[in-house]
Amino acid sequence: MMKTRKGHKVYPLTVAQKFHFFYLDFCPKKQVLNIGTSLTIEVELDFEVLRQSVYKAYERCEAMRLRFAQDKEGNWYQYLADKEEREIELVDFRDQSMEEAEDVMRGWTQVPFEHHDAPMNRIVMIQTSDGHNGVYLLVDHLTMDAQSIICFLKDIIELYCNTMYEDVPYPKDMASYIEQLKKDLDYEAGCRAKERDTEFFHKLIEASEPIYNGIDGTVRLDEARARTKNPNVRAAVNVSDSVDSALDIFHLEAEPTARLMKFCENYHVSLVCLLMMGLRTYFQKMNGNDDVSINTAIARRATLSEKKSGGTRIHSFPFRTILSEDKTFLEGIYLMRDKQNELFRHANFDPVSYFAYRGRLYPTEAGGTYEPMSLTYQPLTLREKGLDKLGGIHYKTKWYPNGATTQAMYLTVMHRSDDNGLDFNFEHQIKAVSREKLEYLYYYLCKIMFKGIENPEQKIGDIISAV
Repeated sequence: MMKTRKGHKVYPLTVAQKFHFFYLDFCPKKQVLNIGTSLTIEVELDFEVLRQSVYKAYERCEAMRLRFAQDKEGNWYQYLADKEEREIELVDFRDQSMEEAEDVMRGWTQVPFEHHDAPMNRIVMIQTSDGHNGVYLLVDHLTMDAQSIICFLKDIIELYCNTMYEDVPYPKDMASYIEQLKKDLDYEAGCRAKERDTEFFHKLIEASEPIYNGIDGTVRLDEARARTKNPNVRAAVNVSDSVDSALDIFHLEAEPTARLMKFCENYHVSLVCLLMMGLRTYFQKMNGNDDVSINTAIARRATLSEKKSGGTRIHSFPFRTILSEDKTFLEGIYLMRDKQNELFRHANFDPVSYFAYRGRLYPTEAGGTYEPMSLTYQPLTLREKGLDKLGGIHYKTKWYPNGATTQAMYLTVMHRSDDNGLDFNFEHQIKAVSREKLEYLYYYLCKIMFKGIENPEQKIGDIISAV
C-alpha cells in the first residue's frame, strides 16, 4: 500500500466514496459522478476580487483540493494538494440568450474528470445576459455532495462580500476534511457503534423479503415472474440498457409549499416524512401492496464538523414501510418519522454491505431490485444560510444534468432561491421512465399530500379512493 504520493500522506477511501466507485465501474458514461451548478447574483461584480475569493475558498476547504491515485493492485487512495493555482477563467455570455448559456454549461457538466492525480472540480466565473454574474461550479461526487457544494458556494460569496462591503463579517472557518475522514475510518476499522449498526441492519433485512412496486403498476414484476417462471418472485428489473438520462423539473408554487411546511411544523415532522408518505401511498395505490420500499439518501451531517468539512457523506438505504389502508394518514406520517429516526441512528453503516447481505439472503436475477426510485430532500438553501443579509440582492442557483444515471429514477426535492417554493427534480433514464409517467406521479403525489394534510385523521384507503 502507498504511504505517500508526491510527498503527500495518502488515505483510504470512505464507504460513501467506495459506493460511488462501485457504480462508476459499470457505467459506460464516466460523467455519471459530475455535479454541475451555477450561482449568480444581480450585481456588477469585481471579477478580480471574486477570483481571489475563489482561491481563498479553495484554501479553506480541504475537500476541494482532493486528488486520487491508484496503487499497483488497483486500489484507490486520496490525498490533499497543498493549494489550487489553476487559472480561474471568466466567460462572458452577455451576447447569448440564457438558453444558449445554459446549453454551454450543460456541456461542461458532461465532461468527466480524469481521476488520476488530477483536480476534481472546475470553477468558471460567468456573466449572463439577464444581468446576473457569478460562478459555475463543477465537482466530482467523490469529493463533494449537494450540502458541501452549497457550503462552498456560500463561502465564496461571503469572502467576496467581506472584501467589498464594510458590514459583512469574515466567514467562520470550515472544518477539516481530513480530521472528519479519520473519524470515519476509525468507525470502519471496527467499534461498538459499527457492531450495533450491523446488528440493526441485518435484523431489518432478515425480517422478510420486500416487494417491488412499479411507477405504473405491476408490469415489471409480472415480467420478472414470467421471465423466471416463478410466480413468487418479489424483485424486478426497472433499469434500461442505456444510462442516458434526462432531468425533468416540476415546480410547486410558494403558497402550497408553505402549507406543506406549516403542516410539518405543527406535527413536528420533517418534510421528508411527508414526501415519503406521499410517494409510498402513490405506489400503494398503483400496485395494491401495503408493503412499499423506496431508497432514501441520508446526508450524515449532524455535528458541526460534519456539516462544514465538505466531502461526500451521503449513504443511501432502502426505506421500507408496511402500512395497511385502514391506518390513518397521520399514523403513516408518524411511522415515517420513527423509521427515519431509526435509519439516522445507524446511517454510518456501509450501504454496499447492506445490498450485498440482502442479495445473499434473497437472491434475485441480475439487476433485480425492490426499490423503484430514490428520494433526496435538500433542505439547505443559501437563503437560510444567512445570504439574506445582502440587502435583498436577487440571486439564482441552477443545477445542470450530467446526462447519465445508473438508476431508473431519482427524485431530488429542493427549495427555489427566489420564493422558497419546491422544485421536484426527477433525473431518470430516458428509456426506463417517460416524462408522461413522471407527470402522472407528480400530479398524484401532490394530490395525496394535500388531501392528507387537509384531514390527517383520514384512512389511507379513503385517500387512495378519493384521488
